[in-house]
Amino acid sequence: MMDQNKHPVALITGGSRGIGAATALALADRGYDVAITYRNKEARASEVAAEVTQRGMRALTVACDITQQADIAHLFTQLREWSDHLDLLVLNAAGGLERDLVAADPQYPMRINRDAQLALVDAALPLMSAGGTIIFVTSHWAHLHGQVDYLPSYTPVASTKHAGEQALRARQEELTNHGIRLIVVTGDLIEGTIMAKLLERSAPGLTEERQKKIGQLPTVADMGKAIATAAVDTTLPSGHTVVVGGPLDSFHRRE
Repeated sequence: MMDQNKHPVALITGGSRGIGAATALALADRGYDVAITYRNKEARASEVAAEVTQRGMRALTVACDITQQADIAHLFTQLREWSDHLDLLVLNAAGGLERDLVAADPQYPMRINRDAQLALVDAALPLMSAGGTIIFVTSHWAHLHGQVDYLPSYTPVASTKHAGEQALRARQEELTNHGIRLIVVTGDLIEGTIMAKLLERSAPGLTEERQKKIGQLPTVADMGKAIATAAVDTTLPSGHTVVVGGPLDSFHRRE
C-alpha cells in the first residue's frame, strides 16, 4: 500500500469538473495525492479520481457544500482519516449565478465566495505545515472589480469573489506566520467553462469579442497547469498574482 506520507497532498474544492478537475490532473502529474470536493456531481468526481489513480497517485472524493459548516467539518474528518498532512489548498469552488440558490438566499454569493473560503482556510490550517500553499482561483473581472466594466449579470460573482480575495489577503500576515503562502490565480474568460457559457448566453458575442481582444482564450487545462505550476514554484512570494489569459491591462478601465 502506498505510504501516505510519501507524496505531497492537495485539496481542491469544486474538483469534479472544469478548472478544478484540470487542476487535479495537473497536480497528479506533478506527484501530488489529490482530494477533491463536489456538491452533487458524484459520478464526475469519481471519473476525475480514477484519472488521478491512473497516474499512480492516491485520490479522495468528498461530497461537500462548502457553505455549510457541518459539511466542511465532515470534509476534514474524511481528509484526516485519509492523510495526516495537507500541503496545498486550492480554493476553486465558487458560485453566485445559480438562480434557485440566490432566490432562496440573496446572500448566497457572499457566503460561498467569501465566507466559505475563510472557513475552509480555518479548517485547513491545523493540517498544513510550514511550506504549504493556499491558492485562490478567481477571474480577471472579479480580481479587478471596481476598476473595470463587465456584464451586470456577473456582478454577484465579481463583487463577492473580490471580497473573498481581499479577505484572504487581509490574513496574509497570519498565514506567513504559519509558514503558508497565499497565491492568487486569475483567469480570463475560460473556454468551455459553465461560467463562460452562462455569460455568453447573457451577452451573445462576448466570447468572440474577447478572442478578438486577446487571441485564443485559455482553456481549463491552461488554468489547471498554471495553478499546479504556481503550487510547485517556491520562488513565488506570498501574495503573488498569476495571470492566465489576456493581460490585466487589456480591459477598459473606469475613469
